[in-house]
Amino acid sequence: MEEILGLESLSELGWGLELFLVVTATLLVRAVALRLLRVLGRQLTKTKNTWDDALFAAARGPLSWFILIMGLIWSIEISEGYVDLELVSDPNLAVVRQLTLIILVMLFLWRFINEAEKQLLEKMRDEAQSEGTKLDATTLNALTKLLRLSVIISAVMIILPTLGIEITALLAFGGVGGIAVGFAAQDLLANFFGSLMIYLDRPFAIGDWIRSPDREIEGTVEHIGWRLTVVRTFDKRPLYIPNSVFTKLALENPSRMHNRRIRETIGIRYQDSAKMQSIVDDVKHMLTAHDDIDTTQTMIVNFNEYGASSLNFFIYCFTKTVNWIEFHGVKEDVLLKIVEIVHQHDADFAFPTMTLDGLDALRPEPEPGQEREPESGPASS
Repeated sequence: MEEILGLESLSELGWGLELFLVVTATLLVRAVALRLLRVLGRQLTKTKNTWDDALFAAARGPLSWFILIMGLIWSIEISEGYVDLELVSDPNLAVVRQLTLIILVMLFLWRFINEAEKQLLEKMRDEAQSEGTKLDATTLNALTKLLRLSVIISAVMIILPTLGIEITALLAFGGVGGIAVGFAAQDLLANFFGSLMIYLDRPFAIGDWIRSPDREIEGTVEHIGWRLTVVRTFDKRPLYIPNSVFTKLALENPSRMHNRRIRETIGIRYQDSAKMQSIVDDVKHMLTAHDDIDTTQTMIVNFNEYGASSLNFFIYCFTKTVNWIEFHGVKEDVLLKIVEIVHQHDADFAFPTMTLDGLDALRPEPEPGQEREPESGPASS
């Protein structure tokens, strides 16, 4: 009896020693692998290539988990000789290995796509700032979403046969049930196809200013998802719009304007009518010589109207800038220069007035020996 107990103690001691060695080897391999990745990552960050940086950043987590799980499975295999474990038989362990490999590869690809998207966005942002071009993040966003969706679908299609589920039977069930699902998820599918139309037609991109004359929609596009598009209004409120809406409404994209228009009507006094032609000519010359006015576009400066209390001429021209703030600065400069031109000709701007004639006939005649009161000037209001 003592010999049997001694043999069991030796057996348990050997089992414990093997587990200790396996755990130690697993942790050591993990530490060495992560150390090598960090060293290589620091070296590769010095290069201009963004793909290798994303590759090593995405590999750290999945590699660490792979080593730990393989060490755990190795420990379980060692324990089979000492403990009766029916759930961890060789076929089950083989399935666990396969699932672990599939899931970790999917996780690696997912992280790699995210890291590559982030680094490419930073690179594109730097190039846009240095070259003065517009950042086009919409196409990159759409491609990364499609890649992530492809990774998930591929992983599911590989995992199902591993678990013993026939894909053909699942596809047959999907074909029958797809009609019911289609009716139940009609709005969801409409939004999904609406997002596809946005990515294909590209009526707007992330960062564009959009507005709709049909709906109360105006703001800057922040995010384009598969179901919703997020627009930040000018009072900083988020507006969540289903993508199916964009297939039914007219949409303006002021961000894609080539120029901004200045269109103003200016009135001068009737008594300055002789100076109108000179004022119009000088204003036209000023606009032609202005550095911020695009002379290749339509430019009109003409006297065009006899107003109720003014002679009106209008200006019609386009600025080179499309920036909203810069445009108002240019418009202000143009209007101030027009003020200077009008005053240089000893003319002035008209304001609404009304003159009443014939008031003298309504006054009573003075008594004999009395004088009429002197007039204080024309009555006006």
